Amino acid sequence: MYRRRWHLPAAATRKIALPEPISIGIEEEYLLVNPETRELANHQPAGFMEQCKELLGSRVTYEMLQSQVEIGTDVCNTIGEARSEILELRRGVASVANEFNLSIVAASTHPWSLWSDQQPVDMERYRIMGVEQASIARRMAICGMHVHAGIPDQDLRVDLMSQVSYFMPHLLALSGSSPFWEGIDTGLKSMRPTIAGHLPRSGLPEAFDNWNDWMEMVDDMTACGMINCPSRIWWDLRPSVRHPTLEIRICDVCTWAEDGLTVAALYQALLTFLSHLRANNQQWRRYRRILILENKWRAQRYGVDALLGDFGKRQAVPLPDLIDELVELVRPHAEDLDCVAEVENARNIARRGSSSDYQLRAYNSAIEQGATEREAQIAVVDWLIAESVPDEHSDAGSPPRS
Repeated sequence: MYRRRWHLPAAATRKIALPEPISIGIEEEYLLVNPETRELANHQPAGFMEQCKELLGSRVTYEMLQSQVEIGTDVCNTIGEARSEILELRRGVASVANEFNLSIVAASTHPWSLWSDQQPVDMERYRIMGVEQASIARRMAICGMHVHAGIPDQDLRVDLMSQVSYFMPHLLALSGSSPFWEGIDTGLKSMRPTIAGHLPRSGLPEAFDNWNDWMEMVDDMTACGMINCPSRIWWDLRPSVRHPTLEIRICDVCTWAEDGLTVAALYQALLTFLSHLRANNQQWRRYRRILILENKWRAQRYGVDALLGDFGKRQAVPLPDLIDELVELVRPHAEDLDCVAEVENARNIARRGSSSDYQLRAYNSAIEQGATEREAQIAVVDWLIAESVPDEHSDAGSPPRS
């Protein structure tokens, strides 16, 4: 879902003298669950979406399945603005859900509900996707977080995509919230990328020389009837043709709102850092796609416990150490963007764990106390319901620092 107030410049500049401030927009997808059975609510009650829109406007919309709902902020110049909107939207959707005897869960997968039991939303775009992708489309009982970064210059947008790809595994590791899939502890901290990766035109993007290079690929695919819109390219990171944004799609949705804001702040600061390099005729080194894919796999498998490749040093490094380096790298830009606290929180996530780690703790703790497997899974859903919506008296949604 694209927000409405991205403005394209009259003409894209060919050379960046001083980088423009990078605005952001955040999209989050939530699961709707029955608070009594804790299963996914595979039918959206009549009037639910209408009431959400009455309260929150077009910032709330459908996702492909009736057990999902999507929110999206307007264009935000600061993380502080984004926080206000995310908290309003999470609380607003949760309050409407409660009126319909539902709860929302900010996690990328449900511990046991089956994708085959979920019903699609009856909209043309989803009907078309169901025809094109067959059962693969129906398997998308997963939720993610997308962050749009406003970058008016088209060539800069594509150039930054090729450079910032290196950091996508780091952001994935911080956001993990999908350790379970259809009743199984997958052993992964993020199962969602595997499910999303079954779609065609998914995964990490290719590298492009400039905007024309990107558009040539889009035109080739369109002429061959492979796509009818660039939005049918479901990469982890992609430029928008309709809007001047560079969108990351690799991340799980974060259970704690504050963790999602940290990911968005890191992304905003990283792009600002890279755009300043570009303004000084420098760039981040581009590494082979297979190397970044290996880091993505490690982030998906181990989350914050991953050893990722530092390809400059040619050695595997613990994620917390890499996050420390990353925070220091972007700190001057985080100061300018007024998001130092959010960027610093990345250190905390890397050490205390993401949502996946806490879900597994809830599950294992219940098992240790004598619970059955289903009772332990219910304990996970109860934990997710409790943690997904910040208290009305809180200005953030996050666990105690550790």
